[in-house]
Amino acid sequence: MSERMDRIFIPAEAGYIKIYVFGFLRDSAWGQVFAEYNGLTVVVKGYNRKKTIIRALTKLHESLLKLKKDS
Repeated sequence: MSERMDRIFIPAEAGYIKIYVFGFLRDSAWGQVFAEYNGLTVVVKGYNRKKTIIRALTKLHESLLKLKKDS
């Protein structure tokens, strides 16, 4: 089975937000999304490609806010 991977790079002030999307080969197939920014990585699994990407970005944002709050 061939694993599909898409890469998305979003420019930000301090680098790039890197998004790696694996899977989602069929409508009912699950996939994984890795979102990375400045060494912080989050992983989200799901069945809907767009919703999973949005959840990964939301989770990354929440993690960055938590790190900023703790500092």
